[in-house]
Amino acid sequence: MKKLKLYLDTSAIGYLDEQSSLKEMNDMLTLWEQIKQGRYDVVVSQVTLGELSSNLNTDKVKVLFEFLSDISYVTVDVDTEVEKVAALIKTNGLLISNKCEADRLHIGCAVVHGCDVLVSFNFKHLVNVQTIKGVRAISNLCGYGNIDIMPAAMLIEKGDDPNDSSGSQGS
Repeated sequence: MKKLKLYLDTSAIGYLDEQSSLKEMNDMLTLWEQIKQGRYDVVVSQVTLGELSSNLNTDKVKVLFEFLSDISYVTVDVDTEVEKVAALIKTNGLLISNKCEADRLHIGCAVVHGCDVLVSFNFKHLVNVQTIKGVRAISNLCGYGNIDIMPAAMLIEKGDDPNDSSGSQGS
């Protein structure tokens, strides 16, 4: 089976060290272990790296970049094709605020670079029905194919999380 190609936005990487949200942090840490095992191909954009670097908490920035040094990933730039997809998102009524520029660019990078899933914890702007359906429609109409937007928990297979007690025991 083909490995899924994941695009990690800033929130996904940020949750690797988010003590105030232990469930989400543990989900992301479990996914990170799967990434380290080579189960997924990973794409990170210059948008993500720039947003991580601009965090005022320099200790957190250091920790997050240490996490990134533990995995293999492809870094992509924002080019005219990415900007075109980002503009289409806005002109189609999604993420129209100027404050959503980075979110539109995250989507553009994921779509243009053939990612299967954009991993995010940004429920306000990205991980919601309106954005997911709109991005799928734009991506398909433009010939890029399907893309999903979801949090880490939706990628984790049952039994992979040692803290998960919901799986059934052997018979």
